[in-house]
Amino acid sequence: MWKRILTLIRKELIGIWRDPKSRASLLAPPLIQLFIFTFAATLDVKNVPIGILNRDNGEKGFELVQRFHGSPTFTKIRYLNGVEEIAPFIDEQKGVMVVSIDEQFSRNINANEQALVQFILDGRKSNTAQIVSGYANTILNQFSQDTFGLKNQKSTLVTRNWYNPNLEYYWYNIPSLVVTLSMLTCLVVTSISVAREKELGTFDQLLVSPMQPMEIVIGKIIPGIIVGVLEAILLLCVGVFLFQVPFTGSIILIFLSLLIFIASIGGIGLFISSLSSTQQQAMLGTFIFMVPSVLLSGFATPIENMPTWLQPVTYLIPMRYMLVISKGIFLKAMPAAIVFKNLWQMAIIAAFTLIIAGLFFRRRLE
Repeated sequence: MWKRILTLIRKELIGIWRDPKSRASLLAPPLIQLFIFTFAATLDVKNVPIGILNRDNGEKGFELVQRFHGSPTFTKIRYLNGVEEIAPFIDEQKGVMVVSIDEQFSRNINANEQALVQFILDGRKSNTAQIVSGYANTILNQFSQDTFGLKNQKSTLVTRNWYNPNLEYYWYNIPSLVVTLSMLTCLVVTSISVAREKELGTFDQLLVSPMQPMEIVIGKIIPGIIVGVLEAILLLCVGVFLFQVPFTGSIILIFLSLLIFIASIGGIGLFISSLSSTQQQAMLGTFIFMVPSVLLSGFATPIENMPTWLQPVTYLIPMRYMLVISKGIFLKAMPAAIVFKNLWQMAIIAAFTLIIAGLFFRRRLE
C-alpha cells in the first residue's frame, strides 16, 4: 500500500518540478509577492501630503507651522492662500488634511485666551484620516504644552512598545505573509492536481491502476502539503535572514504548526479539485476560498472590529489560528502552552477537512 502511495507522491512531485510553468509559479510569484506586500501592504502613514492655511501673521502661527514641517509624517506640505482653496485641495485629493490657523491665533495666545486651529480631513480615506488626525493632535498638544506650560505636573508619560520597539510594520507583515503565501501555494498545487490529470487524459489511467481510492486521495494530498511546507520554510528564511525580522520562538513549534495548518488547507484544496473539471475551474475555486479566508482571518483588519454575527465564522478559518501562532513565535517566543491552545483547534479543522475531502473524493472515484 505505502509503496504505491509513495510512487504516486513521487510522480506528483516530479510532474510539478518538470513542468517549467509549475516550477516557476512555485518559486518566483511567492517571493515577488513577499517583497511587494512587505512594503506595499502596510497601514503605516508616512509622507502624508497636507495643506496649511495660515491666516495669522504672528510668531505663534509661524512656530506651529514649523512644527508640522519638522514632523517626519508630513513631508509634502502645500501652502494655501485662502479659504476658497480648501475645497478643491480636498476634492481633488491633493492632500489628506488641511490645517487652518485663525487670523487671531498669536494674539489670543499672547492674551492667554483660546486660540483656534481647524483640521479639515478627507473622510473618504477614513483610516488614514484618523491616523493623520492623531498625529496632528499630538503636534498641537505638544505646542500647547510648550507654550502655556503644565503647572503642578507631577507625572510623565513614558511609552514602551513590547515585541516591536520601533513599530516596524514589516515585522508584523512578514510572519503573516509566510502563512498567507504558503496557504496559497498548497491550495493551488492540491486543487489543480486532479484537474490537470483530467485535462491531460491520465485520470482514467489512474482509476484503472491497482491503487485503491483512499490511496489515491493520500497520494494527491501529501505532495501539496510537502510543497506548502517547503514554501513556508523558504519564505521564513527570507524574512529572517534578508528582512532581519527577529525569530524568537521554537523552530520545532513553528514547523509543527505549519504542518497541521498546511494539512488543513490540503483537504480544502482536494475538495475543490474533486469538484473541478478543468484547471481554470480549480483556480477559480481557489480564489473563491482564498479571499474570504484572508479577510476573516484577522490579517487585514482585527476580528474584534468585525460585526458580532460574523465573528463566530472566523473560528472555521484555519488561518485565524496560524496567524496568532506565527506572529507569537516570531516576535515574542510564544510558550508551547499557548501555541497548543491554538494548535488543537486547527488540528480539528485539519482532521475534518481531510476526512470530508477524502470521503467526497472517494465517492467521485467509485
